[in-house]
Amino acid sequence: MPNTRRSPLLAALLAVVAVCGGDAVARVFPFGPRHRAVNDLANQFVPFHAHLWDLLHGRADGGLLLDWQAGWGTSFLPDYGTYLSSPFAPLVALFPRGDIEYAVYAVTVLKTAVAAAAMTFLLRRLGPGAWWWAAVLGASYALCGWSLAEGTYNPMWLDGLIAFPLLCLVGEWVREGRRPLLGPLVVAVCWTANFYTAYMATLGAALVLLLRLAVTDGFRVRTLLRAVVTTGIGIALSAPVLVPVFLGSRHAHPGLVREFDPAPLTDLLARLLPVTYSFSTPAAYVSTAVLLLTGALLFRRDVPGRERWLCPGLCAAVVASMQWGPTHLLWHAFATPNGSPYRQTFVLSGVLVIAAWTGLGRGGPDRRALLGGAVVVVVLAAGALPSPFLTDWALLLAALGLVAVGAALLLPTRGRYGVLAALLVIGTLLGQSAATTAYADRERLARLDDYPPLGAEQERRAAALAAADGWPAYRTDSGLPRFAGNDPLLLGGQGAAYYSSHTPAVLTETLTALGGGWTSRGRNLLSLDHPVTDALFGVGARWRDGAVVRTETYLPLVTVRPPGPAPVYGPSPFRNQELLLGARVYGPPRAGACPVGTEAFLWAPDATGTARLGDRETRLLGGQPKRRAAMTSLGVQRTPGLKPVLPGPGELGCLDHDRLRAAVTALRARAAVTVHATPDGIRAELPPGTTGTAVVAAPGIAGWRCEHARTTSYGGLLAVGVGPGTRTLDCAFRPPGLRAGLAAGMAGLVLLGVSVWAGARGRRGGRRPVPPGAEPGAVPRSVGR
Repeated sequence: MPNTRRSPLLAALLAVVAVCGGDAVARVFPFGPRHRAVNDLANQFVPFHAHLWDLLHGRADGGLLLDWQAGWGTSFLPDYGTYLSSPFAPLVALFPRGDIEYAVYAVTVLKTAVAAAAMTFLLRRLGPGAWWWAAVLGASYALCGWSLAEGTYNPMWLDGLIAFPLLCLVGEWVREGRRPLLGPLVVAVCWTANFYTAYMATLGAALVLLLRLAVTDGFRVRTLLRAVVTTGIGIALSAPVLVPVFLGSRHAHPGLVREFDPAPLTDLLARLLPVTYSFSTPAAYVSTAVLLLTGALLFRRDVPGRERWLCPGLCAAVVASMQWGPTHLLWHAFATPNGSPYRQTFVLSGVLVIAAWTGLGRGGPDRRALLGGAVVVVVLAAGALPSPFLTDWALLLAALGLVAVGAALLLPTRGRYGVLAALLVIGTLLGQSAATTAYADRERLARLDDYPPLGAEQERRAAALAAADGWPAYRTDSGLPRFAGNDPLLLGGQGAAYYSSHTPAVLTETLTALGGGWTSRGRNLLSLDHPVTDALFGVGARWRDGAVVRTETYLPLVTVRPPGPAPVYGPSPFRNQELLLGARVYGPPRAGACPVGTEAFLWAPDATGTARLGDRETRLLGGQPKRRAAMTSLGVQRTPGLKPVLPGPGELGCLDHDRLRAAVTALRARAAVTVHATPDGIRAELPPGTTGTAVVAAPGIAGWRCEHARTTSYGGLLAVGVGPGTRTLDCAFRPPGLRAGLAAGMAGLVLLGVSVWAGARGRRGGRRPVPPGAEPGAVPRSVGR
């Protein structure tokens, strides 16, 4: 097999062995009893991939533009562009629906392997060197600490890990005046797959391109302009997804605004070593082989001065930019992340690997350079000694790796000694990376929020919800207790629960006004188990107390309210529910107790603890700004004068179910006769002679358009004014920015065509691209040692 194919395949194999081996050592899913369901992996990524499975198999309620299952009906294209637009994501459809966790894990490992292969291909493209060294360094990049500690439970970020070497390859094509068609297409794929990390990868690739131009003395305005045009066309081609994602963020409920706090230098140095973990410092581990070769480059007299100093200098510059506030914001698109503030760390790992490869084009370092590189590694490790994140295993594995790789570099490169050298380096990489994987697996479970894995109980719940489904005649809510942040997407039904970076502000505000609860500062909305909101939003069945409970006290998805002003919410959710319902259904407590026969509801959004009414107990978990407890039932008042025991300040409301049934009956008389929910909208037939305001039981998010009528808001819900001649309501949803994105994409196609045509015309005019290695100052290609 040619070395050009053998190197990437070996790199991919090493990446798979290290990741799976580390998970097996930690006895983590799918190799043991410990689960992987932590933080957003359980709350977002697995449920969103489950919804993608449903879409691809024609089983989802909604389509690519509109999701009818979560958040009472939300925009889906921004979620798709943020979580699911990777070319690898559709592979989950090849697995059974019940094995969605296995599918996400398989895609995660596959992305890591592809990143290793892509970096290996880039290294071989940048210059000569032994094929197995390229594979080891490529795998070292894919197995960097960022990948093993952060990317593994944020699998969408791993597309950025792949994007960096691909975009660096585009930079090489730009430098040589080649691939005018393929270059922008690669940029477009990278930005579509995950725009967030692709942005960081693009910045990193730009720095590498500037480095290459400086090393080869090839700075030309034409080259830089070609790079800008290539990148701009590629981003324009991704605009149909990118612009709706951007505007979806603009309409989202605001998250936490943090001030950047740079990590102490000792902690940063500690994270360069294997087997360390921290959520708030850069996961900068890359194998000892990379650190040793990069350090040795500084002492290699056989390497031209520009390469010897500029390559390590770029690594130092990237580190410095991660620690300085203004450049930190630049790396993160001018917004400090809510968590994990060093999300650009994979770029540092990439430039370290490129620096390590630079010297290998001229063979291995001599003894003097090797000793200098070893001293650099020792000094870095010594500087990390005060860090609390440094472990004994980190020092031991770093020391063993330094000895093993140093010995490998001193061995002859031919015959059995060459094989022994390769085994020493590969063993170091696999041992350090597998140990780092296992350590990160254990630490995540101990430090981050975790959730139970999918099992028989969840399968039973999903089957019960599917059996009760009556959409769009009524909604089936996945209910409580919550399993994950996006239970409707994972388990089925059409509920209020929803968790995304794009949770609409209007949805959070409406749910909050009606007594709903949330976590993650308002972006993780909880199911609201309440008879009034169930009636308003057409919930005819919901999961409660281990079974599906049905009710007849619900309204169709479209109702018509009498002419008059829209409700204006106040501070009391009890009164807000009545305003939206249009009827009084609550009675005030008397002497702190509800009348017998009414159902007592407690609203104590900031309380944490147990509320009790007789033998009925309810657990509350509130406390702003992170959490808000939902309005909750304390049960029907059976004993006169029995007062509830509350964990803190709260408001009590006494629901009269007879009044609620009467209000629902009155609204049903003015409700739609038929309702059809489509993948991108809703159609309803209204009773003859209807006047007033048609209200759709869905949040009034930006993007709704209705035929022959202007959309308005009715208590945060989608509404349209109707007159006597109106018999139908026909509304369609288009995410904000979709038309602008499509226009930008078409402009990108035109520019791509013009660029290719201009390039072809230039070549016909006699301007030939510079062949690899022919630019001034370049190192001629030679047979790898």
